[in-house]
Amino acid sequence: MPINGESAQTLVRRLAQNKARKVAERRTAAIVIGSDQVASLGIGFLTKPVTHENARMQLIRLSNQRVCFNTGLCVMNTETQSVQVDCIPYYVKFRMLENTEIERYLLTEHPYDCAGGFKSEGLGISLISEMQGNDPTALIGLPLIRLCEMLRAEGIQLP
Repeated sequence: MPINGESAQTLVRRLAQNKARKVAERRTAAIVIGSDQVASLGIGFLTKPVTHENARMQLIRLSNQRVCFNTGLCVMNTETQSVQVDCIPYYVKFRMLENTEIERYLLTEHPYDCAGGFKSEGLGISLISEMQGNDPTALIGLPLIRLCEMLRAEGIQLP
């Protein structure tokens, strides 16, 4: 959770780095990847709703709103102690949602462990009208374009 007014971007960088660090403590000569995501609406954060009711309330709040999904990414090289950390934003504009649509979506997808109660890789795509960002894979939680750049910086050859 945020520390002392921490921004969404700073928060996801910290969370991704903490995840990578925890794994890196048990590895030697490894490349460790950590990632986390926080959705933000205005100045507030949207969490993983956990329950059906919380997800329903979040989606009602997201109706006709533009949301930023901030994905933190960290690549640690345990051999060289190199650490790369970044935040990749991706913007989603939700269309005007009806209560019956929200209910059908939740009962079908069960997105209770997803930031904002939304996942685009399934039926969630039907809830949005626009998407904007440099890396669409950031929206699903692992920004592969940026990850490839970080891995190349570590000397990993990719096709």
